Amino acid sequence: MTNKKFTVLGGDLRSVKLANLISADGNKVNIYGFKNAGFELGLEESPNLELAINQSDIVIGPLPCSNDNEIINAPFCPDKIYIKDVFKAMTKNQIFIAGRISKKIQHAASVYSVYSVDLLDREEMAVLNAVPTAEGAIQIAMEEMPITLHNSNVLILGFGRIGKILAKMLLGIGSNVYVAARKYSDLAWIKGYGYNAVHINEIGNSLENMDVIFNTIPHVILDINMLQKVKKDSLIIDLASKPGGVDFEKAKDMGIKTIWALSLPGKVAPVTAAEFMKDTIYNIINELGV
Repeated sequence: MTNKKFTVLGGDLRSVKLANLISADGNKVNIYGFKNAGFELGLEESPNLELAINQSDIVIGPLPCSNDNEIINAPFCPDKIYIKDVFKAMTKNQIFIAGRISKKIQHAASVYSVYSVDLLDREEMAVLNAVPTAEGAIQIAMEEMPITLHNSNVLILGFGRIGKILAKMLLGIGSNVYVAARKYSDLAWIKGYGYNAVHINEIGNSLENMDVIFNTIPHVILDINMLQKVKKDSLIIDLASKPGGVDFEKAKDMGIKTIWALSLPGKVAPVTAAEFMKDTIYNIINELGV
């Protein structure tokens, strides 16, 4: 895809890599929100938000789009980039693409007549994004555990995209893989793949035997009652988006090591993650005929 005009606003290293990949394909790319990056951006940053957005066909926000539904997620920007200011600067002929666009942000986009597309609503993006997430989770476990994952008892809560990829990788390492799910169809697939199937309502019977627990479910599963069943030297790695799946305060009080590992693709494999984002964005553009 060439000769398109893009704007990349805020985000982490993935966004920087994404801007450069799109530019390398022969497109015009404006960037804004990276003044404090501390590394070579590869592209010249626009002096202000309006100039960055002006005349672009596609405006690309970060993944996640925002942490508070008000401000663009831009950790490298010294100034706050308000979502309403982005939408005010856009025209009805432009498209806004970002990741994890909340209902509140979607509503704001509609108020300003901005057409928005959530990257994570795209199945290809969600599946591919699960790969660096799973690799990052395994990396954390290897760094934090005093034992090998090989022959360790590992429990994965949830059998969605991340759960599926993570289970496959852990089995390949030689872990004893347990996967908890609610749907009986998922439990059947879990057994079919050679993992140990656990109904989510019965995880209390398995927790005391686990060396590491990976959660992928975005609501609290490991509450105080479940945490009391976890071994004190177990490691819990929560991969779920807010509010997460662990009562972190209770886990800390009980001396259970818990790591809430958010946005792993941008941390462990930003180039690969950026390539996934670029391919998905191109798919969206092709489908919309922009």
